[in-house]
This record gives sequence, C-alpha cells and structure tokens, in this order.
Amino acid sequence: MEVSHQELFDFLEAKYGQYNSPEFIETDPISVPHRFKRKEDIEIAAFLTATISWGNRMSIVKDAEKLIDRMDLSPYEFILHAGRRETEQFESFYHRTFNGTDCIFFLKSLKNIYIHHGGLESLFIPGRKNGIKDALCFFRSVFLETDHLKRSEKHLADPGKGASAKRLLMFLRWMVRDDKRGVDFGLWKKIQPSALLCPLDVHSGNVARKLGLLKRKQNDWKAVEELTENLRKFDPQDPVKYDFALFGLGVFERF
Repeated sequence: MEVSHQELFDFLEAKYGQYNSPEFIETDPISVPHRFKRKEDIEIAAFLTATISWGNRMSIVKDAEKLIDRMDLSPYEFILHAGRRETEQFESFYHRTFNGTDCIFFLKSLKNIYIHHGGLESLFIPGRKNGIKDALCFFRSVFLETDHLKRSEKHLADPGKGASAKRLLMFLRWMVRDDKRGVDFGLWKKIQPSALLCPLDVHSGNVARKLGLLKRKQNDWKAVEELTENLRKFDPQDPVKYDFALFGLGVFERF
C-alpha cells in the first residue's frame, strides 16, 4: 500500500482516535480490570485477563469474569489470603489450553510476588533501563520461581527465545499508557510510554504489513521491534497508541 508519510500519519491518527474510546471497552478484555478501582485489584485482574486473551474476544471476557468472580471480586485480598481450600475451586477452571493446574500456579505465583517481591509493578522495574525485553525476561524468571509443572510455562511468553509476547505487551500497555481517554489505566509511572513495544497478533500484523509498517513475515519478537520502530516515526513518545488503530482495522473493519 503506497501512501506518503503524512497520509499514513493522518490515517493512523484518525483510527487511533476512533478506536481508543470508552465505547469500545465493553466488548474488549480490558473491560474486566475496569470493574475495579484499587490499583492492586486492577493490575491483578488485568494480568490474569491478558494471560487468557487469545481466541474469541467475547469468550475471553466471559472466562476472565468467571475467574475474577471466583475471587469474590477482590483479587488482591484473595491473592494474599487464599489458602488451599480457596484455590482448589480453580481446578475446574479452563480457557482453551489454560487449565485449572495452570490457573492455580498463576495464583500462587502472584501471591509470592505480592508478599515477597513488592507486587507486579516492582518486577518490571529492574530491567527497564535495558529495555522492555529485559524487563519481561526478569519478570518471567521471578514468576517461574514458584513450583509448577513444565506445561504451565507456555502461558508466559519468553521474548528471550523470540516470542512476540503479545499478551504481556498488551498488559504493559494497559498499565503504563495514560492519555486521559478512559481506556488504558496509566497506573505505572516508572515506565515511560515511549519505552513500550506494540502488541503483535495476526490481526495487527496483517494490517501493519498492508500499510508498509512491517516487512518481517513471522509474528515474533523481531517483528515487534521492527513494527514499534516504524510506529515511533509517527509518535516517538507514545508509539503503541497505534495498537488501537491496527487492531481496530483488523478486527472491526477486516482491513
């Protein structure tokens, strides 16, 4: 698709403005953490929702709500105080290949993180100076220090091995960006939006290639870096805001 830089900028800005709107929250997974006001409740609900965010969007929202409902609508208090009896109820939970065993491990790991590591936000700070990739790798290493089955590791992407880490990057977008439009939360202030990388999936990848923003054929970490670098040409301070445009064009407009 041959367009000038200015034409593409205007197009991306228009689509970003169209889709970065509270009216789209209801059908999006981000609607689940929007049910809460407390910082810790929001970030826990957001992380768990992002973790199961693949497949049909309505199924994602439905299953994420079921997961949070089982935590008595108090994710933070549940994580801190739930014992074996309380966590056993999640044995029957599943979303696609994310099953009860995976879920219980994630809950136990979150408990370890909040009790011994200062919470989710704290884990993304040590590696941030070397880039989001290092931050994600450090987070993953701490998350996996809790006893778990090998099968559960597939639900926590490893950018160190080339994974696009779409769900983790989406979670970071939710937590870091704050453009006062009522969608992303902007709860985490120690990571700048300029450092974020754009979540990449089939929809956004296809749109990005049609727009000439991505040449790499695989949707892997190198593609994430390439796409984000090209988006920084349009807004170096907030490149991932165009995730709204790419996703909206792919999902809602079948661009």
